Order: sequence, then C-alpha cells, then structure tokens
Amino acid sequence: MSSKKLRACISGVHGYVPDYILTNSELETLVDTSDEWIMTRTGIKERRILKGEMQGTSVLGVKCVKGLLEKTNTDPKDIDLIICATVTPDMLFPSTSNLIADKVGATNSYGFDISAACSGFIYALSTGSQFIEAGTHKKVIVVGADKMSSIIDYTDRKNCVLFGDGGGAVLLEPSKDETGIQDYLLRSDGSGGDMLCLKAGGSLRPASIETIKNKEHYIYQEGSSVFKFAVTNMADISEEIMNKNNLNSDDVAYLVPHQANKRIIDATAKRMGVGPEKVLLNIEKYGNTTAGTIPLCLWDYEKKFKKGDNLILAAFGGGFTWGSLYLKWSYNN
Repeated sequence: MSSKKLRACISGVHGYVPDYILTNSELETLVDTSDEWIMTRTGIKERRILKGEMQGTSVLGVKCVKGLLEKTNTDPKDIDLIICATVTPDMLFPSTSNLIADKVGATNSYGFDISAACSGFIYALSTGSQFIEAGTHKKVIVVGADKMSSIIDYTDRKNCVLFGDGGGAVLLEPSKDETGIQDYLLRSDGSGGDMLCLKAGGSLRPASIETIKNKEHYIYQEGSSVFKFAVTNMADISEEIMNKNNLNSDDVAYLVPHQANKRIIDATAKRMGVGPEKVLLNIEKYGNTTAGTIPLCLWDYEKKFKKGDNLILAAFGGGFTWGSLYLKWSYNN
C-alpha cells in the first residue's frame, strides 16, 4: 500500500511596501512622459520606493518575515530554512536570506537566494515545497522581494515608469489534507538573456569607471522583444499546467499573475479562458516589484481566498525565465 503524498501548503502570507509613493505625476517632472501614456501601455498609476541610506532588499524581507511570524504565531527559532528570491540582493554575498534570518532571530535556519528575476518567487516556492515534501523540513519561509529603484535609471523613460520596491513572504508547512502545492512547470531560455539584463557588476563586466559612465549598472531591456516573449510564454505555460492537471476555466478560482504589464496579464487570462473577475491585479498601485509581485498579490487578496480554491500562479522574467504553479489554498480567513 503506497503512503499518502506529503504536500507543502501555504499556511500564512504577509507583504510589505515602503511608505513613499512615486506617482505618474511625479515621473512627469523627471522624464518626458504622461499619466495617460503610462496607464495606456502598462496599467501602472503609482509605485512604492524604499528611501534612505543603507536600506537594502533585506529591509523589505525583514518586514515581510516579521509580519508573517507574528501573524502565524510562529517562533523564529522553529524556522528550518529561508529562501529569498531577489535580483537586488543587499550584496553579492552574504545572501540576503541569511541577513533576513539574522534580523528576525531565525537562529536555527539556514538560507540561500534564488535569482530568476520576475519568475523568482515561483522558482523559490517550488524549491521550498520540495524540502517539505521530502519530510526533512517542517517550516520553510519563501520571500520574494526587490528594491528595483536601486537599479533603475530615472532618466530612462521606458524603464523608470515600470518598477517599484516591495515584497512578500509565505510560510510553507506540511499539509494535513489534499490542499497545498499540487504541481509546477518551470522553464528558462538563456539565449534571451541579452534582451533583459543588468550588463555590468558581475564577473563578466566588473564595476569600472567605464561601466558606470555607460550606465551599465541599470536595467537594460529591449522592450518590444521582451513583450512578445512574455505574452507567448506566460500564456502558454499557464494553459499547459491547466491541461496537465485536467483543469478548465471553471475550476480555477483565481489567476495570480506576475504584475509586469496589464496587456501581458490580459493575454494570459484570455488563453486560460478566465474572466477579469478571476484575475488578481495590483499593478496599478505597486508597479513591477519583480520577485515581489506574486506574494504581494497573495497578501492583498488573502481575504478573498477560501480553503480549497484552485490558484494558478504565473510569471515571466529576465533570463529568460518563466513558470506556472498550481496550488489549492489551505485556509479560510
């Protein structure tokens, strides 16, 4: 007789965004743009910015994790592992996850970072779930957070309107029933890496006077090419995970998409056959927080979810990376 499969479930979620609001009106004073232009092309009205000296992504992560521990009444010493999805680590090393663990008092945990750009949270969530499924870990925290303002050129009118700072965190524990993470599909294509990247700052092009002068420490993006790849792949993989698990549009309670661009989200929803009432959006108030968008969405809409709801998470990011994850929500609010 085969033993029942152990599943990882989300037992709590918490998010955090900084207080400072960067509106489209303020961006109009920085670059040649307009509220109408930004809203028509992206769906973004405002975004949050982490201000102040010596304020890295770990600040966002700590706020998320402290709130999560308090909300779930969890002792930080009981946390086995912290995984942080980010492309804006405080430093190349130590990992941001270890800085978060230290600042929240998770003294019995270890941690590592995952760099998969906007798909980072789905990559990290699927990775964290496997430690639970293996039976080796009881409490795993997955953080998705980015301080995108640290790598944005605010004279670049195409990119500076898109991104904001923020993050979210979830607690993974063994499921006591059939709810939890059911399946996931992850993909990558390094041949698209040059279209959306940070050119300098790594071992290929270490920081120099030349790289700074050339603004190579800011996001580089070939917008139209990235858009085409994102629309196709995010929609395809969302449909694929539904087909793989014999789900139709009526079975899906909510699509939780990466918040990069409303047109990409609309295309994904259309491919899945789900109506706008099932698509979770907060892009208007936060913009693209990269690894932070999906957990921020889960946090924003947590009160809507009912135990057993089928959620499809989907993302596309630089690298190129993309993925989808199917989970059954594990608790009522």
